[in-house]
Amino acid sequence: MAATGTAGTVEVTVHGRVAELVLCREAKLNALSTHLETRLLEALRSPAVRDSRAVVVTGGARVFSAGADTTELREMTPEAIAAYYRSSGAVYEALAALPQPTVAAVAGHCLGGGFELALAADFRIADDSAGFALPEVGIGILPSSGGVTRLVRAIGPARTRDLVLRGRRVAAAEAYAWGLVTEAVPRGAHLKRARELAAELAGQPPLAVALTKQVIGAAAEAPRETGLLLEQLAYAALHRTDNS
Repeated sequence: MAATGTAGTVEVTVHGRVAELVLCREAKLNALSTHLETRLLEALRSPAVRDSRAVVVTGGARVFSAGADTTELREMTPEAIAAYYRSSGAVYEALAALPQPTVAAVAGHCLGGGFELALAADFRIADDSAGFALPEVGIGILPSSGGVTRLVRAIGPARTRDLVLRGRRVAAAEAYAWGLVTEAVPRGAHLKRARELAAELAGQPPLAVALTKQVIGAAAEAPRETGLLLEQLAYAALHRTDNS
């Protein structure tokens, strides 16, 4: 097991073929400041992640993330906000775009930007202390790092309205019932289970995984005929490829 640090806010650890990223701002409930987002973006682009076959993202034992540090964004001009989405704010799409499977291990608060970060992962493992919410509308803004878009695709517009417009918090069991969470596990078991799942996924042929992730992502939005064509083209690309 090897470990590296990124300015004390994200710890990167390698377990075999799995890279594990830990948000390390527990005193602030892992609030996603631009500094923390930048460090996480650097971690996602690091050799440890690039060379891995699966990635786990977690906030540790007690909290995933209480959300974006809105005090930073409140004073920004529209031009500065646009620049933010091109810089540290790109971290959510960077996680979603990784070719290898990603697993969010969630305990405690998973709110606002923290929830959006978890939604950007392929799998979410939550223990029974986890609570999910997007409270942005209540303070006069809206989720803007993929939360609305990903929720609509995951649970449909009706439930998205229920969560986003009311800012309602849902526990792990309800999130599992809605399909927001891949597995709900007993308290304290989220990281162990996420590591097990990541190790299983890391054993799959990486090119097949990467192409399948792309096909699934495209099929969620593409017409049926386009989805079928993408499947066939991806199969043809893999058919004679050394993909172990």
